[in-house]
Amino acid sequence: MVEKNILHMVTPTKHISPFDANMALDAGYDAVLTYSNVTLDEITGLVQDSIFSRPPKTGVRTAMFFGGKNASLALDMLAKARNALVPPFGISFFADPAGSFTTAAAMVACVEKILKEKHQRRLDGLKVAIFGATGVVGYAAAVIAALERSRVTMVGYDGIKRVSDSANEIKTRFNVEVRPADGSDDANKSAILKENEAVLCAGRAGVQILSKAQLAAAQNLLIVADVNAVPPAGVEGLAMQANGDLLTPNGTVGLGPLAIGNIKYKTEFGLFQRMIAATKPAQFDFRDAFALARELNA
Repeated sequence: MVEKNILHMVTPTKHISPFDANMALDAGYDAVLTYSNVTLDEITGLVQDSIFSRPPKTGVRTAMFFGGKNASLALDMLAKARNALVPPFGISFFADPAGSFTTAAAMVACVEKILKEKHQRRLDGLKVAIFGATGVVGYAAAVIAALERSRVTMVGYDGIKRVSDSANEIKTRFNVEVRPADGSDDANKSAILKENEAVLCAGRAGVQILSKAQLAAAQNLLIVADVNAVPPAGVEGLAMQANGDLLTPNGTVGLGPLAIGNIKYKTEFGLFQRMIAATKPAQFDFRDAFALARELNA
């Protein structure tokens, strides 16, 4: 009997993302089954139903994906799933809520490559400001950059409280320091730009975050990246396909959403393929996504 590759896609939201379901099927899964409105307390039962229905040797052909729109909840679901395993039974796990882990991984990996090529700089010690930091992509990007020893500032568009809460959570969960900042008006945004060397924009689609004038006034800014592919651009004047293109007369270069999206797509697709090809159960989160994005972007 041929052992089918089965993927169970779990989300706490009303619907699983069609994007992720398409990716999984194109990557080679024989069957993709979706579960909506799933609570954290239900993860143990779902995992154990998945592992006990197939012999231990077939466990590697079974996987569970955690989606949704909350990075912390997806990580909690992943942890809960790991604890639900009963050896020798096991399956693979992959957390990527709203595609945020693979998107953030791609953005940071692309920034890293451009900085090395254009400015001979590394992530270590780099001053990085993240706009849209309370969203899932911004949160994940902040963690990835901080773990790479960048000096990260999380910028809140609606004041400092929510980014302060996120910064405290990141400290507790990952033991890395990130700084909250208020980016609720243009004066604050300009001050943040002047203090930092790299800016990552992960704001809501179709919302301009930074203007040309603000960028031109930031003398020390090396690179600006934006994941927003819905007009208007999050960064005024940044081309969709920019990949290290000059953005300001000061030497600031840009990284556009399609350049990031190319690596994001390959990263998510690649992690699905790695689960399919695995000889023993695998477990992937944003750290694995970043490692693969770096590899793909080398």
